[in-house]
Amino acid sequence: MIELKTAAEIEVMREAGRVVAAVHAQVRAHATAGVSLRELDELARQIMHEAGAGSSFLGYHPAFGATPYPGVICTSVNEVMLHGLPTGYRLRDGDLLSIDCGAHIDGWHADGAVSFCVGRGHRRDADLIRTAERMLAAGIEEAVPDARLGDIGQAISRIGRAAGYGIQHDFAGHGIGRAMHEDPFVPNEGRRGHGLRLRPGMVIAIEPSLMAGGDDDYAMAEDGWSLCSGDGSRTVHVEHSVAITDDGPIVLTLP
Repeated sequence: MIELKTAAEIEVMREAGRVVAAVHAQVRAHATAGVSLRELDELARQIMHEAGAGSSFLGYHPAFGATPYPGVICTSVNEVMLHGLPTGYRLRDGDLLSIDCGAHIDGWHADGAVSFCVGRGHRRDADLIRTAERMLAAGIEEAVPDARLGDIGQAISRIGRAAGYGIQHDFAGHGIGRAMHEDPFVPNEGRRGHGLRLRPGMVIAIEPSLMAGGDDDYAMAEDGWSLCSGDGSRTVHVEHSVAITDDGPIVLTLP
C-alpha cells in the first residue's frame, strides 16, 4: 500500500531530511586520512542526538542482513557499494567513500546518501561520482505527477549506461514515510511510459549506485551486510528523498 502524505507530514520529513544533510556535511568534513569509520558513525550519532532525531538504520534487520544493523550510517569504501559497516577501518588518502544516512523525527523518515573522495582523489573516481550525481538529478527531474516509475528508471540508466558503468538491480530506490522502506520499489533502470503512475503526496527515495568496471554483478561480503562490486571495481552511491507535488519535486534531504 502506498500512503499519500499531507503537506504537514512532508514538512516533518523535510526536518528529518535536514538532519540527514547535516550528517553528510559534518561526516564529509571529518573524513580525512587516519579517521576510522567507527569515529564517523559516532559523530553522526552525536549530530542526530543534538537535533532530536532518531536513526532509521540502527537496529534495522531486513531479511538479507546477517544481524541487526549496528550503526547509524552506512560507510561504504572503494569496492563496497552499499551497506558498509562502520568498523575500525581507518581511511586512507584516495579512498572512495559513500555515506548513507537515515533519520526520523516524530515518526517520519528521510534517507539520503553522498559519495566523495578522501583527500586527493583520482580523476576516474571524480568522473564516477559526477555521473552518479547526474543520474540522481535526472531521476529527480522525472518525479512529477502523472509520470511513471519507468520514466525515472530510464532517465537514470541512460546516463550510467552511456558512461559504460555497471548498475545493479536488486537494491534501488523505495517509498519512504512512516517507515524507512515503503512501497513502491523505485528501480534504477526502466522503460519510459511503464510502471506505476506518480501522484501528488507520494514520497520516494531515488538512489542510483554505480560500479566502475561496467559489470552489473555484485557480491555479499563475509560480514553479511556489505554489497561489493563483483569485479572488485570501485563504486559510488547517491540518494535523495523526494516528495511528488503539484509544484514539482521537492528534495527533502538538502540543508
